[in-house]
Amino acid sequence: MKINAGEIRVGMLLEYKDDLWQVLKTQHVKPGKGGAFAQVEMKSVNKGTKLNERFRSSETVEKASLEETNFNYLYEDDQNYFFMNPKSFDQIEIKKYIVGEKGKLLTENLEVSVSFHNEVAISIELPNQVTCLIESTDAALKGQTASSSYKPATLDNGLNIQVPPFIEAGDKVIVDTRNLEYVKKI
Repeated sequence: MKINAGEIRVGMLLEYKDDLWQVLKTQHVKPGKGGAFAQVEMKSVNKGTKLNERFRSSETVEKASLEETNFNYLYEDDQNYFFMNPKSFDQIEIKKYIVGEKGKLLTENLEVSVSFHNEVAISIELPNQVTCLIESTDAALKGQTASSSYKPATLDNGLNIQVPPFIEAGDKVIVDTRNLEYVKKI
């Protein structure tokens, strides 16, 4: 689908120069002399390279069409995560580098949304909140106020987060998957 350069937003996926690019930053510039343009910083989904490009306001770019499908997480091996479509029972595998750090939050049967471009999985979206177990945490320092002080904690999946002082090892907590922050104790 063609869109004007002025409609490019952060997070969009564009088809440009025979590759798929994710928009990281965009800035609309109107110089005193000459026509307005959009300064766009993009990252290649396939290669991981970055590109800064200027698009005149009159130019059009191809917005990538994505197909999203829900899958349940099954298991992992050395290089891949495996997922199953709950409706058709088809299984797919996604390389670990595509999933990234979010892979540590995957638990058995967790439902995720997988984005496909030309039948190739390019990203996964976890639910906004997941339940995790606190494996270890530092002792709270006496005299600190509860409102402003957080202490480091390690989750059972190896991730480190900041938690309030009343959280102890063995507690179950809810973690926001978008920014890896503590939400609440269960």
